[in-house]
Amino acid sequence: MMLASLLSSGKLLLADGATGTNLFEMGLVAGEAPEIWNFEHPERVKALHQGFVDAGADIILTNTFGANTRRLMLHGMQDRAREINALAAGLARAVADTAGRPVVVAGSVGPTGDLFAPLGPLTEEEAVEVFVEQMKGLKEGGADVAWIETMSSLEEIRAAAHAAIQVGLRYTFTASFDTAGRTMMGITPEGLVEFAQTLTPEPLAIGANCGVGASDLVISILSMSAKKAGIPIIAKANAGIPHFVGEHIHYSGTPKLMGDYACLAVDSGAQIIGGCCGTGFEHLAAIRAAVDTHRPLGRPEEDKIIQLLGPLQAPPSKNEGGERRGARRRH
Repeated sequence: MMLASLLSSGKLLLADGATGTNLFEMGLVAGEAPEIWNFEHPERVKALHQGFVDAGADIILTNTFGANTRRLMLHGMQDRAREINALAAGLARAVADTAGRPVVVAGSVGPTGDLFAPLGPLTEEEAVEVFVEQMKGLKEGGADVAWIETMSSLEEIRAAAHAAIQVGLRYTFTASFDTAGRTMMGITPEGLVEFAQTLTPEPLAIGANCGVGASDLVISILSMSAKKAGIPIIAKANAGIPHFVGEHIHYSGTPKLMGDYACLAVDSGAQIIGGCCGTGFEHLAAIRAAVDTHRPLGRPEEDKIIQLLGPLQAPPSKNEGGERRGARRRH
């Protein structure tokens, strides 16, 4: 399996940048499902993948973040979930196969958008069925791995992981730590590592994506790597902080900031580095250049992270000694 062999080599791997925000730059209309473009504008989706490969990506994510039946129901396309996922994986596969070097096609699997029982209408068993349908399409289209991302509850991660296992895909997962160092449903970075160790087979990699800013994400990576679980770690931060410019959302992160973030993420223990919302081709090229020339400096202190990337947007709670989880402060 390509991703497993690349990870076992010990090399740093570059994941791609944003899907949605870049498709908006290409003309996607607010309220329109990005997944529609897999069949309406396949050449633009392939151009997105190609741009990331040209910037140095080792891993490209399919345009399927919301391509599960629960999310597609909002657009009347729930009966086309398997078809859409197979088509999207095929578009990414076509780009990867002509890259002239190993490029992993990661089948993006986002949340269903529903709360799980007893808080909401969805049971874990129903979620497994939803994710199985999506992942069957991803596998048929040529995805190498199920890339489960932006999760907030252990129940949903477990459902997606079990679906991947059932379909016969190796898998990774990342959570979004956007609520005082936790996910919306209360998972801590350390708790995510402990949970990963309960799954059989274990994920190929776990980590953090999206969230509220690069500083916060690096802090979560420090907390994960402190567990020393032996599972490779993924860091996929937003390109800075979002703010509105007119009717459009703009992300504050420059290519230089993303290069600094990438080096800090490496020193914090991540083996797969990429960008999430707002990360374009120039950002990813800067990340590639930064990690390729980076000399390890040891685990960063919190004040260094803040100095280079800006203040924490949603600081995690402190431990009994008054320190953030995972980070060391200068005394």
